[in-house]
Amino acid sequence: MKAKLGYLCSSESWGGLEMNHLRNADWMNKRGHDVVFLCIKDSPIDKQAASFQLPVIHIDKHKKYYDFAKAHVLAKTLVDASITHLIIRSTYDIGITASVKRKLGDKLHTSYFMEMQLGVKKTDFLHTLRFRYIDVWSCPLNWLKTQVEELTKFRNKLVVIPSAMDLSQFENLPSTLDSRKLLDLPVDAFIFGLIGRFDAQKGQLLLLEAMSKSKHKDYAVVLLGEPTLNEGDAYFNQMKSLIEEKELSERVFIRPYRKDAETFYNAIDWLVMATKAETFGMVTIEALASGKPVLGSNAGGTPEILQNGVGGQLFETLDAQDLADQLDKILDEDENRDSEQLKAMAKVYDHVSVCEQVEEVLGLV
Repeated sequence: MKAKLGYLCSSESWGGLEMNHLRNADWMNKRGHDVVFLCIKDSPIDKQAASFQLPVIHIDKHKKYYDFAKAHVLAKTLVDASITHLIIRSTYDIGITASVKRKLGDKLHTSYFMEMQLGVKKTDFLHTLRFRYIDVWSCPLNWLKTQVEELTKFRNKLVVIPSAMDLSQFENLPSTLDSRKLLDLPVDAFIFGLIGRFDAQKGQLLLLEAMSKSKHKDYAVVLLGEPTLNEGDAYFNQMKSLIEEKELSERVFIRPYRKDAETFYNAIDWLVMATKAETFGMVTIEALASGKPVLGSNAGGTPEILQNGVGGQLFETLDAQDLADQLDKILDEDENRDSEQLKAMAKVYDHVSVCEQVEEVLGLV
């Protein structure tokens, strides 16, 4: 029987997890696999799936736990559609996937591609029972695999397959000078950049505080992003107030988010990742793919991605003074990295390589 992949996502949000799930479905579809996307009608991911021209099956919203009625309906849907592999990425979908697997048994292969860290132990009976029905648990980094080993009793196939991106967009980039002119940035300054929505999780205020504490005053910072949709401008206003208070207005440049993010990376000298603990920082990979080093928080997946300093430097999480010290160190020592080495570090995250690993673990080759 020919394999047919069902990508299930019941989320009604639109963020990194949903984007990654949809992109992976699209890549596997383009590689010649029979793919269908299962999602809530008129959800953001449903609308995006249409733009990818992916076949879609609409499902009803289910409860996170013990929704046996919806699981019965979903099992029938999978059988009717001849789906042999069910692939999920959201923890919200683990419960119903386990119920469907219990009903269909070996007729269905189930896999969970982890996006978020566990945080707390999940070794109780009910979690262990649900996890028993996941055939493959894929972690994007080794530190997350260790979490699964230590915080669960999962005993099926546990693998490390990175989250992927299409790195071709970072080839044949314009010159740094052209990128800086396009963003209206000083052409001769040493520039640190931070990209992401303007809210506390991304750490713009931490970077601004570090700027005020660093001894060097001859560098610039560009903040690319916008306030979080429907959450007001409170954090953005805090940013503007701090810039004025610390007299940073001539050195901080705020630019709106743009789809051609590669222009941003090409314009900066170093990326700053100031989040508390990024599980898997896609922007870190994008910077490396652009040949730019990263000054990142010493938490989450960032140390592993940077190979503990090969791809940049680390600072103590949420510590503005240590971040300031690392900014100064980079400037004092004229800290540069071999751009070709950085690009080579990013290649393991390219979607072609990752899709090959997915095909192998799902038994499609």
